Amino acid sequence: MASSPHPDRFPAHIAIIMDGNGRWAKARHKPRLFGHQEGVRTVRRIVESASEMGVKCLTLYSFSTENWSRPKAEISALFGLLRRYVSDDLATLDKRGVRVRILGSRKGLGDDMLDLLDRVEETTKSNTNFSLNIAFNYGGRDEIIRATQAFAADVQSGKRTIDTLDEAGFEAYLDTHDLPVPDLVIRTSGEHRVSNFLLWQAAYAEFVFSDVLWPDYNAQDLQEAIDIYRGRDRRFGNLKTAEVA
Repeated sequence: MASSPHPDRFPAHIAIIMDGNGRWAKARHKPRLFGHQEGVRTVRRIVESASEMGVKCLTLYSFSTENWSRPKAEISALFGLLRRYVSDDLATLDKRGVRVRILGSRKGLGDDMLDLLDRVEETTKSNTNFSLNIAFNYGGRDEIIRATQAFAADVQSGKRTIDTLDEAGFEAYLDTHDLPVPDLVIRTSGEHRVSNFLLWQAAYAEFVFSDVLWPDYNAQDLQEAIDIYRGRDRRFGNLKTAEVA
């Protein structure tokens, strides 16, 4: 039986693995691109709903380092959808005070995409109402390797020494160095795995797995996930007070 919601507990940072676009399209005898297009519409709905609900930070898993193995036509289409989302929504997001950040490696991206990502971050960098983070060309293992390489380079150059490294120091090298860790991680489409997403940051996050395919995900589904989160006891490795007693 689920616990009653804690009135003072609310997830400041929600991260979502957006899954199910392809299956949603297949069920309707449509090409995968059709599912991805509908998925972008869902992004718009969920970004707005999360902000209205009081969430301060939302991270969306858009394109993983493993997605490069997909057909070139699908990759091109996914990149095209990101370009369209930015061109159609950037002014609105900026007006609403949304800061957009792109998490992930810039390796392998063309100059036009790099310019686009830089423009998004530069345009919204001063906004403080809501933080929207797009994990694009992102992989948790890749992020940890890049952070380790950056730390090693600083050691080599004399900026750091090995014995000064602790968790907080390592986090300073991650893509999310100036973001709060996620309180709640949601995955749609009925899959129950993290798929290389925020491996370091989600160490003590609560996970909610939804059977809803991403294009069908809505504000009610998000609210249900938040309610589940609020009903859980977050102990971070400690015992409940009653258990200690």
